[in-house]
Amino acid sequence: MIGPSGAVRVLVATKPVDFRKGSEGLAALVKEQMRADPFSGAIFVFRAKRTDRIKLIFWDGTGLCLYAKRLEDGEFRWPKVQDGAIRLTSAQLGALLEGLDWRRVHQGRRIQTPIAAG
Repeated sequence: MIGPSGAVRVLVATKPVDFRKGSEGLAALVKEQMRADPFSGAIFVFRAKRTDRIKLIFWDGTGLCLYAKRLEDGEFRWPKVQDGAIRLTSAQLGALLEGLDWRRVHQGRRIQTPIAAG
């Protein structure tokens, strides 16, 4: 899967939502509960009560996109259920979507660009 670049903001709603909602319903939740703009270019991640389901919405510049996934075996690793949202890196989002433990993904080190060759 081609994932987002490192500069994209990823916000995860920590409380389960009604998974009958589509992109418009989830966009309303972004505005009302997360106090964010669903058309900002950020990726908003939602969970169901069942831990094997995930939905993402994001604005791609031409429309609101909805991505949904259900794991056939296993479950997504979710943060503790609480009010609000948490922020993930694009690498952590990639791990989450693969069903891996995103908490084990750490920020990469910044390498200083060499001034001269050799």
